[in-house]
Amino acid sequence: MYQRFAAIFALILALCSVNAVADSDLAKQLSNPVSDLISVPFQHNWDNRVGPIEGGRKYTLNIQPVIPISISENWNLISRTILPVISQEAIFPGSGDQTGLGDTVQSLFFSPKQPTAGGITWGAGPAFLLPTGTEPLLGTEKWGAGPTGVVLKQAGPWTIGTLANHIWSFAGDDNRADVNSTFIQPFLAYNTPTSWTFTVQTESTYDWETEQWNVPVHFLVGKVFKVGKQTYQVTAGPRYYAESPDGGAQDWGFRLAWVMLFPKSK
Repeated sequence: MYQRFAAIFALILALCSVNAVADSDLAKQLSNPVSDLISVPFQHNWDNRVGPIEGGRKYTLNIQPVIPISISENWNLISRTILPVISQEAIFPGSGDQTGLGDTVQSLFFSPKQPTAGGITWGAGPAFLLPTGTEPLLGTEKWGAGPTGVVLKQAGPWTIGTLANHIWSFAGDDNRADVNSTFIQPFLAYNTPTSWTFTVQTESTYDWETEQWNVPVHFLVGKVFKVGKQTYQVTAGPRYYAESPDGGAQDWGFRLAWVMLFPKSK
């Protein structure tokens, strides 16, 4: 299955190569989670061997609009939304199939428009968990909130940084488990002059209720290009689960992301 999606990724790049333009600046902005760039990623994730007997399958489409808003001469407010659309089957014996929305995570980062004297870019603010899951097995049925932050440095073609949040539930269905989780995403990206991006990152989550880690490590290759007047980035690559909670995905997964970019006119 993963070879099929790799072939699709190669075909997309081949079809777009005629109109592709090297835009390393846009590629570098995409490596910065709080850059002053409107983007709308559609992130496709496939996982096999899900569940306690490793017999399940799961597909998640994360719709992730990123919208920077200028709130003063020196500060931006960056809105980052993650709305998952999930299709899963047999994630545990007798669970059947589910398709619908998962819970939404809404983050707001207050971020200086310019890096510090030492070249550090940062942002901080609140994160919210919204119980938008359309089926019990697709969401927590809990409202949650907590702090989020990101810090990074861009030097030449390199970007290195970490994004993190912690969310506690404060309302919702009393019969459902409380949410008390920490998310940590360290990332390292290399951007080429021809707008290719090579990224290694983890998207680790620690559940303080179950005392378990979920640690997928991603190896991603991306390319910025234009089709007509619209700018895009396509990114693809495998992920390896260095650690997975009971009932989680095992070993390997795959990601293919299609990003629409809306750079400011100069």
